[in-house]
Amino acid sequence: MQTSIKSILAAVALLLTISSPALAGQLDRIRTDNVVRVCHWPAYYAISFYNSKSNKLEGIDIGLAQELATDLGVELKFVKTSFATFIKDIQADKCDIAMFGVGITEARAKHLDYSAPYLRSDIYAIVTKTHPTLKTWDDMDREGHILVVQKGTFMEDAASAFKNASVLSVVKFQQREKEVRSGRADAFLTDYPYGKKILVTYEWAKLLEPSAPFHNTEYAYAINKGDPEWLAYINGFVQRIKADGRLKKHAEANGLMPIAILD
Repeated sequence: MQTSIKSILAAVALLLTISSPALAGQLDRIRTDNVVRVCHWPAYYAISFYNSKSNKLEGIDIGLAQELATDLGVELKFVKTSFATFIKDIQADKCDIAMFGVGITEARAKHLDYSAPYLRSDIYAIVTKTHPTLKTWDDMDREGHILVVQKGTFMEDAASAFKNASVLSVVKFQQREKEVRSGRADAFLTDYPYGKKILVTYEWAKLLEPSAPFHNTEYAYAINKGDPEWLAYINGFVQRIKADGRLKKHAEANGLMPIAILD
C-alpha cells in the first residue's frame, strides 16, 4: 500500500513538473508568452536612460535588451525599476531579467544569479569646482565631509571604506546632485557612466578619480535564483555578443569602451 501511494505521489510530482510554466522556468514562459520582460532603471546615463528630449530609452543595455529579444525571437517589454527595488521585482516575477548595469556584490548574490560580466568600473566622486577642501580623491575621508550615495547601489557598500567622513544614502532621482550643488553634502559617489553624464550636464561639476584602484566592480545581468536553464541561456548570450562584436558596437555607441569587458 505504501509503495502504491509513493508511486502515485511521484506521478503527480512529475505531472506538475511537466505542466507548470513556473516550474518549467522563465525560458519556457518567455517562449510561450512570446515576450521577454526586462527590468531597467531609466536614470542611468549610457546604460538605460530615458532621454526626455527624444522621448526614447537609450544606452548600452537598451540596445542589448533588443538584441536579446531578437535572439530569443520574442517581443521586448521594459519594466521600470530601481536599484532599491529591483531584487523584489525579480522575485515577484515582474520581470525575467535585470539589464541596467547591475554591479555584482555578495549581498545581491544571496538573492540573485548573475551572468558573466560585461562591464567593469571603479568609483568616482562628483564635487563642485569651487569646493574649498575637496581638491583630490585623497581629501575625501575627512571629518565633517558628507558623502552621498544612491540607496541600493554598490556605492553604499564601497562607502564603508571611509572611516572619517559621514555617508548619506538617498533614494530620489537626482537627489545626489542636489545635495552636493546646494552645499548640504560635499561629494557624491558614482561610477564611470553616470560620472560622464554629470560632466556633460552640469557646469558646476568636477570629477575626482581615485589615486589608486578603490572599488572596481563588475557589472552583469541578474535573474532570479534557481533557474539554471535561463542562466545558461543568458551566459550564452553574453558570450555571443562578445564574440560577434555586438557588445563592442553598443559600447562604442554609448562611450563605454573604457569599461567594456570584451573577452
